[in-house]
Amino acid sequence: MSPLPVLAAAAVVAGVAGIAYLVYRRRDLGTSADRATFDTLHTASLASLGLREGLTRPGSERAVKHLRALLGTTAVALTDSSRVLAVDGGSHHHADAAVTHARHALRDARTVIVAAREVSCGAPDCPARVAVAAPLVDRGTVVGALVAYSRDSSAMLVRAVEEVARWVSGQLELAGADQQRTQLMEAELRALRAQISPHFVYNSLNAVASFMRTDAERARELLLEFADFTRYALRRGGEFATLADELRNTERYLVLEQARFGERLRVSLRVAPEVLPIAVPFLVVQPLVENAVRHGLEGAAEVVTVSIAAVDAGQDALITVEDDGAGSDPGVIRAALEGIDAGAGARGGSVGLGNVDARLRQVYGDPYGLVIETAPTAGTKVSFRVPKFSPGVRADPAPRG
Repeated sequence: MSPLPVLAAAAVVAGVAGIAYLVYRRRDLGTSADRATFDTLHTASLASLGLREGLTRPGSERAVKHLRALLGTTAVALTDSSRVLAVDGGSHHHADAAVTHARHALRDARTVIVAAREVSCGAPDCPARVAVAAPLVDRGTVVGALVAYSRDSSAMLVRAVEEVARWVSGQLELAGADQQRTQLMEAELRALRAQISPHFVYNSLNAVASFMRTDAERARELLLEFADFTRYALRRGGEFATLADELRNTERYLVLEQARFGERLRVSLRVAPEVLPIAVPFLVVQPLVENAVRHGLEGAAEVVTVSIAAVDAGQDALITVEDDGAGSDPGVIRAALEGIDAGAGARGGSVGLGNVDARLRQVYGDPYGLVIETAPTAGTKVSFRVPKFSPGVRADPAPRG
């Protein structure tokens, strides 16, 4: 394939490429140039799948054949800073030395043409006489090289290799950003689990102790609820759970809090059975209910009702946590969602509400973040939607026993 289509389409987002190709398969899009463009877009989308995890050997092996198809050269190699990660093409005995051929590109962060005296083996029918090496850059650092082998060099080949290398670099930066977001979410989830410790543990065990002499069976039931709650909340691994498991663990939390607050805390639960199997991010409901209990009862001498609803909403499930307690300043809520320390009045702080909101947006997109309605003395309503089906979202089994 000629490198010309690359220059026209290499920067197009891979997701669009996949859609465009499906349309092309269903109907004739016109000229040969149109078809070549859509073929190039589809090839780029296939290459991007291998680059999602960064510049790794398995990912490079999946991507390199598609990169060679984009360039139309006899062989293509991907390297990191010190080794060849993957090779595709008929002249493997040349591309195996790709790190050596790319040494100037790696050192100087520029595209270089490697002359025949360094590349060619001298055989009359050798398909690799020259090489073009372009650096791969991730967030300002050269992390590897794209090396293309051909019978001869041209200005068009050099430009094509540069464009493809620039596109690969963009994919690597996106992969790095995704990894950073995932690591941040995992760190915040660990922090969210850590919130379960001192006060809640102390208050729960105090509630258990208060029943030891007056109602031993009640104390035993509360202790079992506490054990099941902590086992679920502190479990290892698993990004997703069923909504049923999340609600069951939230019920355990509320049983323990009702033992502590008595008649001051009332609970209303309304759940549509058809939404119970839906997969949701782990620990996404209980922190919202904890905020409702803790801050709804702050400064309130009267009874506070916490209402939890999970209902069918077409393609989505709608989950709502509402309390009729003290309410909050909307500015404090906004600061909590943005991870800003708004002081002691921050409802749940930057780890609770902010973490849940960030994880929902990361998994499903911005339209699926938290919606919060509140005002001082007017209570608080927190709601969010989750799709009934979402690619890559599957619930892990809850811990048993």
